[in-house]
Amino acid sequence: MIYFIEDAINGILMGSIYGLTALGLTIIFGVLKVVNFAHGSLLMVGMYVAFWTVSLTGLHPYLSLIIVVPVMYGFGYCLQAVVIKPIFKAEKNVREPLTVIIVTTGVWYILDNMTLLIFGPQYRSIQDNPLKGKMIEIGEMMISVPKLWGCIIAIVTAVGVYWFLQKTRTGRAIRATSLDRDAASLSGINQYRIYNMTFGIGTAIAGIAGVTLIPFYNIFPTVGVLFDIKGFIIVVLGGLGSIHGAIIGGIIIGLIESVGPQFMTSTWTEAIVYGLFLLVLFVKPSGLFGVKYDW
Repeated sequence: MIYFIEDAINGILMGSIYGLTALGLTIIFGVLKVVNFAHGSLLMVGMYVAFWTVSLTGLHPYLSLIIVVPVMYGFGYCLQAVVIKPIFKAEKNVREPLTVIIVTTGVWYILDNMTLLIFGPQYRSIQDNPLKGKMIEIGEMMISVPKLWGCIIAIVTAVGVYWFLQKTRTGRAIRATSLDRDAASLSGINQYRIYNMTFGIGTAIAGIAGVTLIPFYNIFPTVGVLFDIKGFIIVVLGGLGSIHGAIIGGIIIGLIESVGPQFMTSTWTEAIVYGLFLLVLFVKPSGLFGVKYDW
């Protein structure tokens, strides 16, 4: 029973990090109405930015957020403004331009292969990592400290994003654009600037997720693929455009992956995850918490 509780707690902690990974993806979809296939690669870029920040400056891994967040926001803002915005302008009468999916897929391959070309295929990890192997003992249970901090960061980020969208002028403009971009434009909101900012926010969140991973996860050029797949499953499970749905969906996946191996092989655990994904698509395509207007 102790081991079951320990696995469940660690599953919840890891699941919240999965949810943080999916949070940026669901925000971008909620406003732009497109699926960003490059999201995992953006998370990978965030991990590399955090890794080199820590390696070159000696900062604590979590303090690297002061550099990672603005760098990733700026990268996402420019990526949307330079690469994706022309497609929105060319297909301005299309609510969900499918061409963007093709472009983001191209960005995914470009980022992964550029990283491979520049840094090589080697697995990297932080040297002199102050969090490596850190555990909290609660009776006979062992709780991972990096995952605990990752969970805290995920919850704080989700609450901060929700507060920003609900309480600030810019947040209300983002919500208005997500509901009806044409009406928002008629109200004086620059929809393309809002798109740039939203993509920047989603990319910055991917960077935050990368920072939570580097204390206990290896960094390599294709690391984003795994989290990209999990991110899409979580977004569909929690509901496209739902902030709390992303976190809860991540926790569900984390629990299945952590507790499942006590009763079955890891292969069957993965099968359950994908089976749940298909079940939600068939029974409730909008996701567990997805509604027509999530903002």
